Amino acid sequence: MTQAQIIALINSSVVFGTVILFGAVGEILTEKGGNLNLGVPGIMYMGGIAGLIGTFYYEKAMGADAVPIICILIAIICALVASFISGLLFAFMTVTLRCNQNIMGLAFNIFAAGFANFYGGSLNKLAGGVGQINVLTTSKAFRATIPALNGLGSIGKIFFSYGFLAYVAIAFAILIRWFLNRTMVGLNLRAVGEDPAAADAVGINVTKYKYLSTSIGAAISGLGGLYYVMDYQKGTWDSAGGVEGLGWLAVALVIFASWRPLRAIWGAYLFGILSWMYFYIPGLTRSSQEIFKMLPYIATLAVLIFVSLQHKVENQPPKHLGLPYFREDR
Repeated sequence: MTQAQIIALINSSVVFGTVILFGAVGEILTEKGGNLNLGVPGIMYMGGIAGLIGTFYYEKAMGADAVPIICILIAIICALVASFISGLLFAFMTVTLRCNQNIMGLAFNIFAAGFANFYGGSLNKLAGGVGQINVLTTSKAFRATIPALNGLGSIGKIFFSYGFLAYVAIAFAILIRWFLNRTMVGLNLRAVGEDPAAADAVGINVTKYKYLSTSIGAAISGLGGLYYVMDYQKGTWDSAGGVEGLGWLAVALVIFASWRPLRAIWGAYLFGILSWMYFYIPGLTRSSQEIFKMLPYIATLAVLIFVSLQHKVENQPPKHLGLPYFREDR
C-alpha cells in the first residue's frame, strides 16, 4: 500500500474504533457490576437518534444563526439522557424485576432499532426526503480539528485529524480504568460483580451499584452512537444498521480486552483496521471481502480460546456476570 492508503486506513480505523471503544468502555463498566447488557447496539441507536433529533430541531429553528457550541451541547445532552434512561430501564427490568438479562438485551436491540429508524425516517420526511437531514453546523463542529496540529504532515494526519470525541473516548477508557482500580467506589463495584452476597453482607448497596453502573455505562456507550451519526455519517441518519454492527463489535471487544479498559483502546483500533482492511487489498472479490469482514470476530474467538486455556483469574469475567441476585439466598 502507498503512504496515502496507509494513512487513509488508519483514519478510517480510528473513526470506527472510536465508536466501538465508547460502546466497549461503557459495557465494561456495566459488566464489572455483574450486569450483562447485550443491548449495547440498541443503546448506541438511542444515543445517535436522540442527538440527531435535538440538533435537527435546534438548527431548523435557528437556521444560519445556529451556534456550534450549543449544537454540540444539545447533541451530547440528548444522547446522554436517552442512553442513560435506556440503561435505567434495563437495570429496572433485570435488577428489580430480575428478568433474564440475555433476553432483555436482545429485546431492547429490536425495540431501539425500530424506534430509531422510525424517527430517523420521520426526520427525513421533515427535511424533504431520504438522506436530506441537514445538521451541517453540528456535524462540522463535531468533526472540527486544530489546523496547526492537523497540518503537521503525516503525523498530523494520523494523530490529529479527528473530532474531539475520538480523544474523549480514550480519556474515558483511562478514567474508567483508574476508577475501577484506584477508588473505593470502583473496588466496591467490582466486589458486587464478583460476589454480591459478600458485598451485601459488608454493607454495600448492591442494587444501587448495579443501577448506577448499568445506567452510566449505557450513557458512555450512547456517545458511540452519537459519534457515528455526527462524525462518520456527517449528520445524517443511517437506516442500514451500520451502528448496530459496530455495537456488536463493541460487545465482542469487551471479551477481547478481558474486561480491561486500557486493552480496549488498542483493541478497538485493531478492530477498526480489520473492518476496513479489505477495502485496501486489490483484487478481492465480493465473497473475499465478506471473509475479511469476519476478521474482528475471528480475532475475538481466538483470544477467548487463548484466555480460556490460560486459566488466569485476571482474564476472566466477573463471577456473578449475568446472574440475578436474590438477597434471600444469602
